[in-house]
Amino acid sequence: MDFTLTLQSSAETTEKVTEQNTAIRYASGTAPVYATPALVGLMEHAAVLAGDPQLPEGYSTVGISMNVKHLSATPIGLTVRAKAVLTEQDRRKLTFTIQAWDDAGLVGEAVHERFIIESAPFVAKAESKLKK
Repeated sequence: MDFTLTLQSSAETTEKVTEQNTAIRYASGTAPVYATPALVGLMEHAAVLAGDPQLPEGYSTVGISMNVKHLSATPIGLTVRAKAVLTEQDRRKLTFTIQAWDDAGLVGEAVHERFIIESAPFVAKAESKLKK
């Protein structure tokens, strides 16, 4: 099946920094600031929101790479916003450019690749590992 998504389509998502998404909670550091793994998740979610709604029923995307720079720490209480823009498509491979900001400015940048999959067979193949 051929897929043609709209280049430059974008989506944004936000998350408030709480004790639940700090580096301490993720065990990725010892500071009470927004964790890099939380930032990666927020960025990836923005990419899903930008691409997946354009796919036919029964299809979705999975992340295959993320090159992220966490540029600035965000303390508990502020909100982080990520915006993903679909910048390239090569058949089933989608490339997104993502930026993230807190109330004070830019906190992260990323290039993220996702692959279009047919959901049911993908999940079935993953679950087949349980039988081995």
